[in-house]
Amino acid sequence: MNMSLAFLNGMEMVGIVILLVILFGAKKIPELARGLGQGLKEFKKSTKEIQTSLDGSDSSGPTGGVSSRDSSETTSAAKADATKRA
Repeated sequence: MNMSLAFLNGMEMVGIVILLVILFGAKKIPELARGLGQGLKEFKKSTKEIQTSLDGSDSSGPTGGVSSRDSSETTSAAKADATKRA
């Protein structure tokens, strides 16, 4: 739980709700809450996508998904091709 909200008792919470109703109006509060919920949902989705992409890139290693065997074969083939040209 957020520590700043842990120190609020029931009457203070009621006062905050009344203040919100006065400031924004009863019709606007559900719209604000819906927008906040959609924003949080999009944020969580983006965070999950970034985490998934980072986890995928970490498992491939520094060669970008190419195994060391494939990398050495490619390097050997490139050297052989360069030798043929010279």
